[in-house]
Amino acid sequence: MFADRAKIIIRSGKGGDGHVSFRRELYVPNGGPDGGDGGKGGDVIFQVDEGLNTLTDYRHRRKFSAENGEDGKKRRCHGKNGADLVLKVPEGTVIMDAQSRKVIADMSGENRRQVILRGGRGGNGNMHYATATMQVPKYAQPGQPAQELEVLLELKVIADVGLVGFPNVGKSTLLSRVTNADPKIANYHFTTIHPNLGVVDLEGCRGFVIADIPGLIEGASQGVGLGHEFLRHIERTKVMIHVLDAASTEGRDPIEDFYKINEELKAYNPKIASRPQVIAANKTDAIYTEDNPLQRLKDEFEPQGIPVFPISAVSGKGVKELFYHVQKMLDSMEDKPTTFQQEFFPEDVLIRENLPYTVERSEEDEHIFIVEGPRIEKMLGYTNLDSEKGFAFFQKFLKDTGILDDLEKAGIEEGDTVRMYGLEFDYYH
Repeated sequence: MFADRAKIIIRSGKGGDGHVSFRRELYVPNGGPDGGDGGKGGDVIFQVDEGLNTLTDYRHRRKFSAENGEDGKKRRCHGKNGADLVLKVPEGTVIMDAQSRKVIADMSGENRRQVILRGGRGGNGNMHYATATMQVPKYAQPGQPAQELEVLLELKVIADVGLVGFPNVGKSTLLSRVTNADPKIANYHFTTIHPNLGVVDLEGCRGFVIADIPGLIEGASQGVGLGHEFLRHIERTKVMIHVLDAASTEGRDPIEDFYKINEELKAYNPKIASRPQVIAANKTDAIYTEDNPLQRLKDEFEPQGIPVFPISAVSGKGVKELFYHVQKMLDSMEDKPTTFQQEFFPEDVLIRENLPYTVERSEEDEHIFIVEGPRIEKMLGYTNLDSEKGFAFFQKFLKDTGILDDLEKAGIEEGDTVRMYGLEFDYYH
């Protein structure tokens, strides 16, 4: 069974707790604190696997967890870090928050590996808390909790060109004639039970990837039939070849078919319907009527800027001309894959947690401001500030939590320094 959709729960590892212990040595009655730090929890990472083309592995298992960090030990021994969980997916998989359906990551193009949930940071052992006044600290920091998220995985195939049209108009026949794909072909509606991908190799051209999208019917955008399950596969395509039955072998009007399919595309995603289209007027070898249906199609669509190519998928007549034209269209477009930008940051859940923080001016230097508290500590533990996305989230966090407003109320000025648990940056409005 071709699986192109799955809903799973992912969980990062909890950070190990810091340890409370004291040195016990012969002739040293009051040894100092020697509790070690907890290990970091494992991350949840998604990675593209070239050998996969479905999401079947996620159909029969619902929960996936990274390993927890080990607790710290005595004698300053650090707990072992939890193992990361690497989930392998086919190229083209889009990871979304299951509730909002906002994109977390698009595993295509240059994005081959991405950390989706970060493991909790391990807690400090009591060896960190000895001071001149507190020489026997009986406190250690707990590890940060795990993060859990329900995500929706959707496979949106990587193809330059999509074949669309009603069932039985000849899309599968056309694909099998010109590519290395081997689609199953039979004469009944919804013949194609999953998208078939093929590579069109043209002499003197670089060729392109083409996807045969299962036959659409009216109401597909509302989930009628199987259409809704497959419309997502043309979201990445740059050009669509709209295959019409020019001979009306099933008694349908090809012009009406064109408009009905485009209404479905528009209802599902208006951006798809606005992409360039080419009409493949198929089954020209089966036209026996006195009127000229091909001229009718040209008169209707070519004034709209949609070229019409008469073809016969069975004999191959006109197919080469159609694909050379499509290649020219692709050559004139930006050679950049269609990818979906990140809209949802799992760290956003931290912003919604109403944990306290403080903003204070340093007593040593009036140009230094210190921001502390569980909310800040938790955010920094889950955020990778070395990445562009992580730093963008950090800036959003400062703004959305009101920390920037509080800094301004405290009198911060351009060029002053902000300190947060070892992180230091200059303030510029």
